[in-house]
Amino acid sequence: MNVQFKKGVLELCVLVLLDKKDRYGYELVQKISDQIEISEGSVYPLLRRLTKEEYFKTYLKESTEGPSRKYYQLTDKGRDYLYKLVDEWNEFSRGVNQLIKEGVNNVEE
Repeated sequence: MNVQFKKGVLELCVLVLLDKKDRYGYELVQKISDQIEISEGSVYPLLRRLTKEEYFKTYLKESTEGPSRKYYQLTDKGRDYLYKLVDEWNEFSRGVNQLIKEGVNNVEE
């Protein structure tokens, strides 16, 4: 898949996953990797930036499998930003899908 496509939707994917439950970094990487091929190194800078922009809060939680893990929790500001991004995504994808449909129809004729 095109790298630019992935970069554009990675932020949205992270926010969506944190909307329902708090997660730690590696868990986010694995969950996203189940659907989209990404590198682990692309998620952590994004998490740092979104935390700095106050879209997430972080906290440490003990782990039975090693050291404590840093969990990310969506803030109200982050949730508002998520809803804005989802609206923008839906509008964008409708437009792109319409263009694809028109292009495919023209090719088939």
